This record gives sequence, structure tokens and C-alpha cells, in this order.
Amino acid sequence: MPGSTDGSTKAMGVLTVGGLIAVTAYTVALGSNGWLWFGWVVLGLLTLGMIATSST
Repeated sequence: MPGSTDGSTKAMGVLTVGGLIAVTAYTVALGSNGWLWFGWVVLGLLTLGMIATSST
């Protein structure tokens, strides 16, 4: 069905948002870590890829 996402895509989205919150909190508390942000960007791109492939 167009516009719907399966459970794994929703879980990946929740993980991505949770990761953003965690990385932001880490940055505020302890300072920026480029590897954490790089990892979050990769996770976000994987999530976008899953959304794009599940909608076809």
C-alpha cells in the first residue's frame, strides 16, 4: 500500500530520531564528537533508503 511503512522501517526511524537526541545530548554535555555525527548521518541515510525502497 502506498504511503505505508512496515514495522522495521518504523523501528529504524525511531532509532534514527533517538540517535539524534542522544548525539545532541552528548554534544551539549561533553562537546562535539565528529564520529558520532558521522555515524548518525550514515544511520539517517540508511533510514531514508529504507523508506524509499519500502514505498515502491
